[in-house]
Amino acid sequence: MQSAKTRKQRLTGNRHAGHGSSHASGRLVSDVDVRIGVFRQPAMQTPVLVLNASYEPINICGARRALVLVLKGVARTEEEQGAILHAARVNIAMPSVIRLLEYRRIPHQTRALSRKNILLRDRNSCQYCSAVLTAGELTLDHVIPRSRGGLSTWENLVACCHDCNRRKGNQLLHELTDMKLQREPRPFSLHTSRHIMRMIGSADAAWRKYLYFEAGDAA
Repeated sequence: MQSAKTRKQRLTGNRHAGHGSSHASGRLVSDVDVRIGVFRQPAMQTPVLVLNASYEPINICGARRALVLVLKGVARTEEEQGAILHAARVNIAMPSVIRLLEYRRIPHQTRALSRKNILLRDRNSCQYCSAVLTAGELTLDHVIPRSRGGLSTWENLVACCHDCNRRKGNQLLHELTDMKLQREPRPFSLHTSRHIMRMIGSADAAWRKYLYFEAGDAA
């Protein structure tokens, strides 16, 4: 079995972490959570690949969430992105890939309909003008406006910038000559999730070796 010191060093992703008990580790998580709140936001929003305990890619989360999972002992850092988070008691390498320490059964079904998943499906890009923006700069647009009977469904909700949302208003697309959808909105399936993970990780060697582990996938 691993000693408390070894376990703490592994979970913080810092081989040179200091000494201390599990109580000290709890204080470290608290201190880092406070520090994360004032850390440069773009770094905290960097996408991190999440692997199941079996090394199967299952999700993408923000760097802030990934750090919390690592520090709480739920996951471990498999790959680092290069940036360092400077906390009160330790310097922690920002993760690029994390792996859950306990296997989670992931049902093969459509994800929950939510703003976060709509933006992830649409890759944070306006589905009318293709502008790629941060989550705070995007809205959700009902393709068929609610005032005209449109429902809040995967097929009727798309990411949209504020300018396009104002210009479209409560009109239908066939009533406009200068606006059209870049792609047909569909439910966020397991296939969609895998496709997005591979698209985001295509230029990152640290991600590719986990995303293309099946025979023929790298072709």
